[in-house]
Amino acid sequence: MAGTDAASRVTITPLILVMITVIQRVTHANVVIDNETVGQIDVGIVALVAVEKADTPKDAERLLERILNYRIFADENDRMNLSLKNIKGGLLLIPQFTLAADTQKGNRPGFISAAPPEQGLQLFSYLQCLAKETYDTVEFGRFGADMKVSLLNDGPITFILRS
Repeated sequence: MAGTDAASRVTITPLILVMITVIQRVTHANVVIDNETVGQIDVGIVALVAVEKADTPKDAERLLERILNYRIFADENDRMNLSLKNIKGGLLLIPQFTLAADTQKGNRPGFISAAPPEQGLQLFSYLQCLAKETYDTVEFGRFGADMKVSLLNDGPITFILRS
């Protein structure tokens, strides 16, 4: 239409934040619950995973695909061109609901966007099953447990991923 401002025709789609994880390239890592090591890996990725209310199984599938294929390992030219799958490294998935915290105001985090425990457990369990079916070297933390996670971050290389 003649005389119509282009800005008035622009449709703005709200940003929908979905499943979040922090991945770290490590030389080794383990997770301990009640003085028992329940998961450990050598060279690979530790993924701290938060489930938010709007997350779906499709988000978990996309997130796992990204974690396995994200190129954060050095090639022969010391460039980050290799994925976890390429190097056949270990994957340690740790549920961590605190990543879903709202930290924009005040001095105490809010968890309004975090999934309720039942939903979080269900989606993290789905991610676990999917990871076991998809990848050989995968270990896990336990949802809802008091975990002690030890790792040696290699680089340090750390990224925040959303599905």
